[in-house]
Amino acid sequence: MSGALARLLFYPTLAYNVVMEKVSSRRWFNRVDRTVLLGALPFKSMTKELVEKENVRGVVTMNEKYETKFFCNSAEEWRAAGVEQLRLSTVDLTGVPSLENLHRGVEFAMRHREEGTSVYVHCKAGRSRSATLVAAYLIRLHCWTPEEACHMLASVRPHVLVRSAQLEMLRKYHQQVCGQESS
Repeated sequence: MSGALARLLFYPTLAYNVVMEKVSSRRWFNRVDRTVLLGALPFKSMTKELVEKENVRGVVTMNEKYETKFFCNSAEEWRAAGVEQLRLSTVDLTGVPSLENLHRGVEFAMRHREEGTSVYVHCKAGRSRSATLVAAYLIRLHCWTPEEACHMLASVRPHVLVRSAQLEMLRKYHQQVCGQESS
């Protein structure tokens, strides 16, 4: 049922995100560190800015295919722009990235970090699914607790919303990569 609800609410909530970016202090994306940008759907019109100004050479797409079908670059279009795409499909609104996908996404970001390039991590709004992955990246990089990672993200992107099930998955991830229980 949650997948059907997510599909039903996709366009209204996308429109809401566009309006909020125009009428509030919300930005479409925010740089987290020298490697990672956390953001909303990267519209095709943003490609040049992301590649040329932000040095993006990797994109992690946390969306399901229907969410990116009309507005975003396909994997082939990203490749033509010199950008590698990793799709880690996660259901909107209620979805939690799997441990396997957290590891895959973080390794992707770490590889780009070593290469000195940037990665744009996104979902629809850059609030929950993608924020969960970026929190995992920060955990891996600094061995921060999930709460510390989420607090740092909220300081950069105040409308981040990591839900309890996502936080629980981050605790499992933290235990795996840092070898200790998180509080």
